[in-house]
Amino acid sequence: MNSPDPRIIVALDFADPAEAMTLVDRLDPGACALKVGKELFVVAGPEPVRRMIDRGFRMFLDLKFHDIPNTVAQACAAATRLGVWMLNVHAAGGRAMLAAARDAVARAAAGSHAPRPWLIAVTVLTSLDGRDLEEVGFAGAAEALTLRLAQLTADCGLDGVVCSAVEAPELRRTLGPRFKLVTPGIRPAGTAADDQSRIATPEQAIANGADYLVIGRAITRAADPAAALARINATLGAGR
Repeated sequence: MNSPDPRIIVALDFADPAEAMTLVDRLDPGACALKVGKELFVVAGPEPVRRMIDRGFRMFLDLKFHDIPNTVAQACAAATRLGVWMLNVHAAGGRAMLAAARDAVARAAAGSHAPRPWLIAVTVLTSLDGRDLEEVGFAGAAEALTLRLAQLTADCGLDGVVCSAVEAPELRRTLGPRFKLVTPGIRPAGTAADDQSRIATPEQAIANGADYLVIGRAITRAADPAAALARINATLGAGR
């Protein structure tokens, strides 16, 4: 793909693949990328992802692989052969797992003569706050843990991380301009926070250094999803 990557990734959080495809039919692949996560993938498997790629969309496969290194490597290789633009693993899986994922993606891309997808790592889920982290055994603030996991991700040669817009400024300063920052928890002004704890508006996220913004309900539940997407793109500049 030679055109600039859209900055907005629309989260297709649907259980019904037909409903997801109806929404996709209303969107322009030049205006957004798409994200398929666990719910839709478990229900429908890879076929909707293939169909969206065939329609020209950049696809972020958001399955957050976290397992022993060999298992994650095989999953990442399969995702690469599927033709996705971006996929992710959990940084908390550790150095050996991250390195295995990195190498598997590179080998699978070379073997299938396909572009190598961006491989990014999840740091701290945006639904978690300090109290949640303490409860599961992580001491300190979410920001400090995010930075530690992002540094590990960069050291292992991955392309970037998923982080909240709150952590983006420090990550950008520390890890430089080429390291990709993908920010969920994005809510246009006046919309509900829903189940996210660390949120930001699209404009705030870009100002904080984010490369890509994951936006779901503000677009997918809008009366006119294409118009909602266009309004957000207009505040950012549609391409990059």
